[in-house]
Amino acid sequence: MSTTPTLTPPRQTPPQDSPPSAGSPLAGGLKQRHLSMIALGGVIGAGLFVGSGAGIAAAGPSIVLAYAASGLLVMFVMRMLGEMSAANPASGSFSVHAERAIGRWAGFTAGWMFWTLLVVGVAIEAIGAAAILTGWFPGTPSWMWVLVLMAVFCGTNLAAVSNFGEFEFWFAALKIAAIGLFLTLGTLAVLGLLPGTDSPGATNLLHDGGFLPNGVDGLLVGLLASVVAYGGLETVTIAAAESDDPVRGVARAVRTTMWRIGIIYVGSMLVIVTLIPWDSEGAGKAPYAAALDHLGIPGAGQVMNVVILIALLSAMNANIYGSSRMAYSLVRRGQGPRALGRITGGVPRRAVLASSGFGFVCVLLSYWYPTTLFTWLLNMVGGVILVVWGFIAVSQYVLRRRTEREAPGKLLVRMWGFPYLTWVALAGVLGVLVLMAWDSGTRVQVIFTGGLTAALAVTGYAMQRRAAAAR
Repeated sequence: MSTTPTLTPPRQTPPQDSPPSAGSPLAGGLKQRHLSMIALGGVIGAGLFVGSGAGIAAAGPSIVLAYAASGLLVMFVMRMLGEMSAANPASGSFSVHAERAIGRWAGFTAGWMFWTLLVVGVAIEAIGAAAILTGWFPGTPSWMWVLVLMAVFCGTNLAAVSNFGEFEFWFAALKIAAIGLFLTLGTLAVLGLLPGTDSPGATNLLHDGGFLPNGVDGLLVGLLASVVAYGGLETVTIAAAESDDPVRGVARAVRTTMWRIGIIYVGSMLVIVTLIPWDSEGAGKAPYAAALDHLGIPGAGQVMNVVILIALLSAMNANIYGSSRMAYSLVRRGQGPRALGRITGGVPRRAVLASSGFGFVCVLLSYWYPTTLFTWLLNMVGGVILVVWGFIAVSQYVLRRRTEREAPGKLLVRMWGFPYLTWVALAGVLGVLVLMAWDSGTRVQVIFTGGLTAALAVTGYAMQRRAAAAR
């Protein structure tokens, strides 16, 4: 709207959100090993294990390019976020940075959008995990498993933050071990070094339509599918504020993002489309299980179900944590209900309960709408992460110039090729949103996201005007 502040507003009073210290209510307790595993585990989720199948079906072997392109965008975003978080660690992460750079309305909008994304994500992951468990225990209702899982992880997050760190440490360790074993076996098979297998060479990469079987349109659909899979990395910058050394912790975690994305995402996509035909039924539905079946791994389907379940439980745990800390940060800055800001035992327990609330509501919704709820939830938040990335890019552009001018020594992590790659990242975010609006399959997600963004921005701007008038 015409009253929206410019990207370079006058210097404002920094938001009162800081990392834990002797006088901070948040207890802290996360170690460097916790942060490292949160960062590693954040890029290995159900979006990779399950969602990649739709991308392979649409893009064919060119899914490798799609994941590489979207992965490059994510690396830029995480580098920008790492620069800001290392210079000014805060439990509100990019919401605090957006408020400092653009204005209170921007911090409000980015923060509550991300909170919405995470709480809906908790429900999505609980429903997905329940689907696996009902398959293992036929006759049990899905809503019962959703209720049990929500109770377990809500309880975990109500306790000390070190509990969250330990759960994520072991969840991430199991996921990393699984993907590492998959990549090792797959690479050996591709090279013809795995006993009982012959190297497929480039046969599957070039068969039935070639590397781009569905043309550029298929590649774009694969690109849209791959973007969603990268969500989750941002939580590490929220968690860093409760670590022993937030500045160095977040800097170290962000610096390792590049090789993680290259090996885990792009590498595994390359292994899958090289080992098995892209248009096979298994590649489009359960690509990792299909690749393991091709290698003759017994019980591959059940092995992958266990790994996917671990990924879903890990994401539930991380999303409850991240949403509660984001809500706490917003409330502490006067941008949410004060009741959520109370700290008990070093944990914002009311914020944890509020952030878990939607998941408990979904217990009822999954009972009433067991077949349609999952799709409806996905449409609610499909484009939210892109808007958040847009706020990160704009905030970094503004704060980088301000920090260079006022405190250059705080820039322990620096965005590459500033300001040009910042502009490239912002253009990439806008480009993906345009593609989503153009594609009929994802257009509804853009509509939901646009409506949520507009509603929060108007509310946040009204709060900003009232606060200014009260001074």
